[in-house]
Amino acid sequence: MLGFDLTYFEAKYQVSEAVCQVIGPVTPQGFADYCPRFVQGTFTTIEILVLCCLIGLIIAVPMALARVSSNRLFSVPAYIYIYVFRGTPLLVQLFLFYYGLGQFEVFRESFLWPYLRDSWWMGIIVLSINTSAYVAEILRGGIVSVPQGQIEAGRAAGMSGSLLYRRIILPQAFRIAWPAYGNEVILMLKASALTSTITVMDLMGQTRTIFSRSYDLEIFGYAAVLYFAMAFILTYLFRITERYLNRHMAYR
Repeated sequence: MLGFDLTYFEAKYQVSEAVCQVIGPVTPQGFADYCPRFVQGTFTTIEILVLCCLIGLIIAVPMALARVSSNRLFSVPAYIYIYVFRGTPLLVQLFLFYYGLGQFEVFRESFLWPYLRDSWWMGIIVLSINTSAYVAEILRGGIVSVPQGQIEAGRAAGMSGSLLYRRIILPQAFRIAWPAYGNEVILMLKASALTSTITVMDLMGQTRTIFSRSYDLEIFGYAAVLYFAMAFILTYLFRITERYLNRHMAYR
């Protein structure tokens, strides 16, 4: 694992250097001086965002299904999970998990402790849990928005409950929820900056390190531009995907 980490970080450093050789000459001097750090931080932010959104979505789907279930054995725990993680600040969650779990011996002796004590993995875990609560509620809204007539038609065609969800309910729920999910992804992009408070060297972490050495407030402006660029690209990609998902509506 250590060998893989070293190889990975070395590869990321080399890519950052290559990128900076291309963009360095056309960027302001203040940015060019710290370009490798900015690029590495941007890569780390993208890694965190992709992993958190993927893991969060995997958790959110069963949570959303449990939330709309008529069985209180499933719906009540899902409601509590969603309510707790939506109702508490993400920064508090980060601190409680990162600094709090180590207080319990059961976690320190667990085989997961090498990951739980690592700030990068803990950031991934907490952000994934947090976004899963929001996405679960977004999907729940999409599920209840599916026209009842289509559900009844599926039942009349002899579809089982699981087949009904796979063929009719979930595909439409995802299409309905897609714009709101896009907003959540962009919010997670910005929220990922909080991981710098637990020593993760994402874009904000690198920016704070640079500022602590240079005391140049302009550094935060460069970070803001990079965040804006990532948000702009994400917005564009989600709009294209939304247009594709709703392409059948263009003929109505």
